[in-house]
Amino acid sequence: MLEVLQDKNQIASARARLIQKNASLLDSKLRSMLKRFGLARGVLMGDFVKSWDVLGTLEFLEAHVDKSAPVADIGCYASEVLVALLNLGYKDLTGIDLNPNLSEMPHQDRIRYEVGDFKKTRFADASFQAITSISVIEHGFEAEPLLKEMSRLLRPGGYFIASFDYWPDKIDTGSIKFFGMDWLIFSKGDVDALVSVAAAHGLKPVGAMKYAGKDKPIHCAGKDYTFGLLVLQKA
Repeated sequence: MLEVLQDKNQIASARARLIQKNASLLDSKLRSMLKRFGLARGVLMGDFVKSWDVLGTLEFLEAHVDKSAPVADIGCYASEVLVALLNLGYKDLTGIDLNPNLSEMPHQDRIRYEVGDFKKTRFADASFQAITSISVIEHGFEAEPLLKEMSRLLRPGGYFIASFDYWPDKIDTGSIKFFGMDWLIFSKGDVDALVSVAAAHGLKPVGAMKYAGKDKPIHCAGKDYTFGLLVLQKA
């Protein structure tokens, strides 16, 4: 399936729902400010504007993946997903990220963290029932190695759930880089191309592909766009 964030009201309502579910990890404004200035310890977790992505990911997992099944989150540094899943009762959780500060993430005793490239991991074939990714794949996007590795890591019937920057029409990001990598705002054509590569690796969309976007509630680096949430299932 492909779902698209339609307006900013969905972001606020999603955060309210995350709070109700005990799945919100955002600090108070004061604590966030203290952390930014090094006056409080711990990773600055989550991002309010990604509330819709996080809620959609968690709700899909709750509906389709048993809480004892192994779940991984790629690009997990500062992401709420793994800790939220822990709060929801999931027990077999793994985080993968290139950030060497991964050791500062919470619940090191209950969540496995692996510093490394999620396009080329050390994990065995069919290690996970689900792999999540919140606003990660648009940075340095390479469809072939990414989807090949996701397919290898997933069990048959497993899910790859990814959110990403999106607008149906092409938005040129030019030479803009984040984390030293090129930045892609996915268009409808880019999503179709991704799905085509995914199919070659046995990954197919779950449900309807809803490409339309109403508003552009996200603003970053001079660009206005929204988010897409895509779910692929391994045959």
